[in-house]
Amino acid sequence: MRVILAPMEGVVDPLMRDILSKINPYDLLVTEFVRVVDQLLPEKVFLKLCPELHQQGMTANGTPVRVQLLGQEPQCMAENAVRAIELGSNGVDANFGCPAKMVNRSKGGAVLLQCPDKVHDIVKAMRQAVSSEHPVTAKIRLGYEDKSLFMENALAVYEAGATELAIHARSKTDGYKPPAYWEYITEVRQRLPIPVIANGEIWSAEDARRCIEVTGCDSVMIGRGAISLPNLADTIKTGAAPYTWEQTLSLLMSYSELELNGRKSDYYPARIKQWFCYLNRQYPEADALFRELRVFKTTDEIRAVLDKAHRALLATP
Repeated sequence: MRVILAPMEGVVDPLMRDILSKINPYDLLVTEFVRVVDQLLPEKVFLKLCPELHQQGMTANGTPVRVQLLGQEPQCMAENAVRAIELGSNGVDANFGCPAKMVNRSKGGAVLLQCPDKVHDIVKAMRQAVSSEHPVTAKIRLGYEDKSLFMENALAVYEAGATELAIHARSKTDGYKPPAYWEYITEVRQRLPIPVIANGEIWSAEDARRCIEVTGCDSVMIGRGAISLPNLADTIKTGAAPYTWEQTLSLLMSYSELELNGRKSDYYPARIKQWFCYLNRQYPEADALFRELRVFKTTDEIRAVLDKAHRALLATP
């Protein structure tokens, strides 16, 4: 079974990919999207979003990383796909799942699922431009306002020559509300001869097992669950015990140190609060600590709260 880390915009940045890949046996990581409009983007855009390209498209521990593109113009998507591959990306992925209003208003992401022919043309242009030894993949939702075109979109991706397809088992309108409709993925997997990757509502190893049983897929993609339980991929692939709160808080301290020494240190208060919003689902201790730190706005104040909690936890017999 493969476990792939989903491309969560504004969450799974290079630092998060590095941290999570060090404690999990991920098979693949997918970047946040590179926004393609009407031109070939300069190399610096790709390198900023995916610094792993400096290391042959690998994280520090050797986990492969794939650049994701989001756009609506087939030729521009194709040209930028070639650039991503030339820079060292392990394949290239097309985003047809982003539900963000700003992205959809500019005709990118999930809105394209209303036009399977457009989806086909984009993937086909990318596939024809990229050498056959490199994967060209796509991630879709089940639809935009409803799920009526889910099979048409899946077939469009396959017939365009994609290597594999990841499906987030909700429509754009469903957002992230449970449940995930895994049974639709089952239909696609039975119809398509290429690998299909199941995504949606996988919060635990048990969820992953149930998803595989329902869909028949041998690969899963995890997103919010991977942030809620930091070693989720390890629990799925090896049967490892879920991280304790002590282990997770220690990881948060390491993350804080790296974030504050990096170029995004100004965003630290927002980023750490964002992570706590996910951790609250898994750890009651995270919810209690978040109630304490959420009122603070500065890095120093938040670090003081975390340091105090960490020291207290370490001192507990």
